[in-house]
Amino acid sequence: MFFKTYSAVIVGITPLLVSVEVDINTRSIKRDMNIVGLPDTAVKESKQRIISAFKNSSIALPDGLITVNLAPSDVKKEGTYLDLAIAFAILGAMKHIPQFESVVLGELGLDGTIRKIKGVLPILLEYSDKGFDFIIPQDNTAEALASKSKFKAFSSLSQAVLSLKTGEYSLKIDQVLTDEPSPQEYDEDFSDIKGHALPKRAFEIAAAGAHNILMVGPPGTGKTMFARRFPTILPEMDEKEVIETSKIYSAVGLLDSSLIRIRPFRSPHHTSSAVAIIGGGSNVKPGEVTLAHNGVLFLDELPEFRRDVLEALREPLEDSVVTVSRAKATHIFPANFQFIAAMNPCPCGYFGDKEIACKCSAFEIKRYWKNISGPILDRIDIQIQVPRVEFEEMRSKSYGETSQQIRERVIKARNIQKKRYAQESIKLNSKLSHRMIEKYIILSDDAEEILKLYVKKYKLSGRAIDKVLKMAQTIADLNESSIVDVKCISEALQYRLNNLDNDFAF
Repeated sequence: MFFKTYSAVIVGITPLLVSVEVDINTRSIKRDMNIVGLPDTAVKESKQRIISAFKNSSIALPDGLITVNLAPSDVKKEGTYLDLAIAFAILGAMKHIPQFESVVLGELGLDGTIRKIKGVLPILLEYSDKGFDFIIPQDNTAEALASKSKFKAFSSLSQAVLSLKTGEYSLKIDQVLTDEPSPQEYDEDFSDIKGHALPKRAFEIAAAGAHNILMVGPPGTGKTMFARRFPTILPEMDEKEVIETSKIYSAVGLLDSSLIRIRPFRSPHHTSSAVAIIGGGSNVKPGEVTLAHNGVLFLDELPEFRRDVLEALREPLEDSVVTVSRAKATHIFPANFQFIAAMNPCPCGYFGDKEIACKCSAFEIKRYWKNISGPILDRIDIQIQVPRVEFEEMRSKSYGETSQQIRERVIKARNIQKKRYAQESIKLNSKLSHRMIEKYIILSDDAEEILKLYVKKYKLSGRAIDKVLKMAQTIADLNESSIVDVKCISEALQYRLNNLDNDFAF
């Protein structure tokens, strides 16, 4: 007796369609179930879950040897996605249910309940366009509704079997889920930050052109406040970004009930490993850079991160993707995020401070900066100091601009960029290639001369020059200027650590 149905698993963050084939040898005196096709431990253990679920759902297992094959057989299957599909295939081989063509997803409890699984959204989005409909756990209904796929959702094995036998089905949803976009709501606002006119301007430029930013300053000057309020001045995600982000979070099991419409903000601890930040591992999973896709990655205490972790950021900062290669497969994860980093100027934190004397030696300061290599600094567009705020300014009752006011200017500048690059594959200044810089960025003669003098004095690399030009173009967009003039290039140049009177030992 043979029966075949379909299921799917997540490999990295990519769905893989799995053919679940069952053959029952009733002539065998051995009553057992064998699962083949490179199952991992969780898949092998589905045998015990299915046996108990059948018993507690008043379904008799057949006599004989049950062989379950999961194709393609050369790819390892992980997780609990396949429980329900295997159970249905067994029932189909026993002639208890008719043949059907749905992709079946779900984990079985010992009592026959169908439990929620991760990765439903990317699976449904991947295969609904290929003519499949789906059978899923009822707890995954919100994701299925968001995918706009054809599906049936069940809470128990007996309920699903009855529906397949009779063809009757009714979807019961406790609450109507429209998933309508809602305005961004944050508990924090840029108006909370007093003083710091230069850093505020730098963050506005960073948001307008999607530039990376590094803050250097003593403890308690507001570096973390800036980082945590940065998402409040970013535009809302468009539908493409919402789907991309939600698919990633669904694949790793972090999607709760509806699509993610607020940009991610990831802030891993400095003890995190390269695998945790970049992704990988024996069972390849995405890292923090992928979870920050379309959002913000904030690394506080930057020099405290291991050097190999920081060096691994080169690829995602440059190409907006991460490539994880293994012997049997290569996984490419999206990693299009804005990078924000914060650090003290020295181990004690007070080098250059006007009020507290630094206790560090020159050697200690040099060693402190050693983890941050030149290539990493080259990839950070904006590099600024965040100094101490005076007491009178801190206690002032006056507040600065709100996040909404800044965001309006950011959106306006981004719309200018979107229109300018309508014929290109990019939308923002930070993504310009060298060829595009030469095509789109127009410098006045005076601006060209100032840039030339600065480059000669501080020996900027070709990449650093491109970063300055991109930043200057963003400033011009904020100023609604079609040409990068002296003011734009001068402002862009002041956001480089090289220009801060050599305050820091590299």
